[in-house]
Amino acid sequence: MTTFRRKTPEELLESIERLKHGKFKILIGAASGTGKTYQMLREGQQLKERGIDVVICAVTTLQRPETVEQLAGLDRIPSIHWMKNGEEKKDLPVEELVKRNPEVVLVDHLAHRNRPGAKFNTRLEDILFLLKQGISVITTINAYELAGADEIALQRTGIQAEETIPPGTLDLADEVRLIDVAPETVMKRIEAGLLGKKVHPSICRRDNLAVLRELSLRLVAEGVNELLNRHRETEGLSGPSGASERILVSVQYHWNASIYIRRGQQIAKRLNGDLIVASFVKPGIKLTKEQEAFKRSIVKLCSKIGAQFTEWPLPGRRLLPVKLKELSTRMGVTRIVMGHSKLSRLQEIFTGSVIHGLLRKLTHTDLFLMADRADTEGERIMPIRHHEYEQGLPNANAKTFRRHTPEEAEQQKIRLNRGTFKVYIGASPGVGKTYTMLREGNLLRSNGVDVVVGLLETHGRRETVAQLGGLEIIPRRKAVYRGSQLEDMDTEAVLSRYPEVVLIDELAHTNIPGSLHVKRYEDILQILDAGISVITTVNVQHLESLNDAVEQVTGVRVRETVPDDLLRKADEVELIDVTPQMLQQRLREGKIYASSKVDQALQSFFKIGNLIALRELALREIADDVDERLESWDRGNSLRGPWRRKELIFVCVDKGPNAERIIRHGFRLAYRLKAEWHVAFVDIRKQASLQEDQELLQIKRLTQRLGGTFDLLTSPRRCRIADTLLSKADKLGATQIIMGQTRRRWQRCLSISPAIGLGVIRKSTARDVLIVSRNK
Repeated sequence: MTTFRRKTPEELLESIERLKHGKFKILIGAASGTGKTYQMLREGQQLKERGIDVVICAVTTLQRPETVEQLAGLDRIPSIHWMKNGEEKKDLPVEELVKRNPEVVLVDHLAHRNRPGAKFNTRLEDILFLLKQGISVITTINAYELAGADEIALQRTGIQAEETIPPGTLDLADEVRLIDVAPETVMKRIEAGLLGKKVHPSICRRDNLAVLRELSLRLVAEGVNELLNRHRETEGLSGPSGASERILVSVQYHWNASIYIRRGQQIAKRLNGDLIVASFVKPGIKLTKEQEAFKRSIVKLCSKIGAQFTEWPLPGRRLLPVKLKELSTRMGVTRIVMGHSKLSRLQEIFTGSVIHGLLRKLTHTDLFLMADRADTEGERIMPIRHHEYEQGLPNANAKTFRRHTPEEAEQQKIRLNRGTFKVYIGASPGVGKTYTMLREGNLLRSNGVDVVVGLLETHGRRETVAQLGGLEIIPRRKAVYRGSQLEDMDTEAVLSRYPEVVLIDELAHTNIPGSLHVKRYEDILQILDAGISVITTVNVQHLESLNDAVEQVTGVRVRETVPDDLLRKADEVELIDVTPQMLQQRLREGKIYASSKVDQALQSFFKIGNLIALRELALREIADDVDERLESWDRGNSLRGPWRRKELIFVCVDKGPNAERIIRHGFRLAYRLKAEWHVAFVDIRKQASLQEDQELLQIKRLTQRLGGTFDLLTSPRRCRIADTLLSKADKLGATQIIMGQTRRRWQRCLSISPAIGLGVIRKSTARDVLIVSRNK
């Protein structure tokens, strides 16, 4: 969207002043050994190839061969060496750099304190001075060296930063790029001695590296979210972006407010979203002493858990749905949390139903109705941790002495024989996934590992082709289909060749007709089962459960998807993070698509707003994946915290365009809650035939592909559908029911029809009920 507003004199002056400043770029990693310096030097080489004057200063390579190679041809300005506690330090010769006046300076260790008597106290101040002189700077930092993050790192891992940079430093940068590496990779580098002799003992632990990795992913994701919000404000867009979660808890000044807030906190933490608490009061009416006391306790609780508290005027109860809708749109809320209605149907007719009103108005915002279980099981919103998380994991250790059953032993044998599975994931095409995969393949080959290329898509990118090096390529299988000759990976040839590692591009690809498997990921699973390791690539938009979020963000419905379970099966998942600015630059230089397609791409999928939102989706998805792996290692230090309440999710769907979206929603929630989940459809035909109904078959296949159970129920009459669903939910012991809003405005609320949906809600006050919003 083009903005035609004329700039104010102040904005013009600010723009002119910005033109004089150098650009500031920060490469952030979880810890030492992630490859920040290598990537910084590689970017320097690319800038030099474009004719830009680049110098390096105070760069630490630790004599890593790959990193040292990237120094070739770069002009070095000698740093100022000095000793601190027996360790050599390097300061920037600021005056020398200004005198040399390069276009770009590459410098390591942003969180560095200068020697006593230096012109500036810190490296950050040095850099800010250089930027004012029109010199651009690219630098590196570890996540735990950011103020605030250092406290989390110390608490969770015992690693203490020697120096930190102030809060908000990342906001000063024009670009922040994450260098993501799996903990296993860092540990291999430590074992190979590539991080030097002085490595903090805590860095050598896989779980600690995972904590730091998740911390860095979430830090960058928060920064990207702020950038996306600013962009959306500029474009005049309101409502949720689709890339992040924001939870709004609606409370009254009442004793149960703290219960709702705690539940909202639990949801927000599990979904890694912001938490907002809103109370609505009648203007001109003074609060009672009791209400004032409840308000003070609510404000105190919000401050304690980091929630934002807001109070809004409400002239009358019937206007509450309007006010909630207005607030949720203004604040980009994705989910409203409130209690079930305690009014009878007759009372709702006379006073108005808040829930019913919300269901009519909400779009892109889910409604979560929280059950009050105090009468049945006592209220325990924040569950206690299991005993094994306290005294040295006694229960967990006891399990290791139990003899495996024959079935378990066979499963263990299969796992041992299975190849290692690694996935490179990116926010969009062109971020460098294939390049990085080939680079790793060549590195493995140089170490004596038998590596072949099973399938490669270079898309004519020169850098990617050059990175192929001497890797052996398995010839593609050719087939004729409808008069055209098609090519695809020859899985049988890969299995016959039997290498140690095979590189396979584009995980989400659909195979040519007549192939043994429909999807490439099925070929990969067969190759892994044969004992061959696989390294592959995929874009975040191809994950099945993110299909709806990607469509909301970009307006494009991605047709080729892979089950999210594939990421969980991977031994390593690494994100290739590239800033939108760099991606658009690559596009303009013809490094992603042919020049004839560049303008069209920039106006569609590669619009800056799309790229920012996709990048945030990718960062958050991998952060959640890291968190889930942490919990699976029986550690209680994941940033979101362990989830210990047993949940069973019951998803109610009808045939229609919204069914798949509700199923994907159910899967993501069930996965985050580690819950069993079922999808139920009620057929009122006398003879239900799943085979004859393609729409139902599609719903069943999606459920099973995502790991859920599909239940086809029957009901003699339409008026009994709600009872049929609730009977099944009771039998399964469901703790949460999920339904969806209708797309049709003349129907008043739910996708399984208004009467049925409201019937389910009214009879489910002892359960949580989530109503998934409609798109439009």
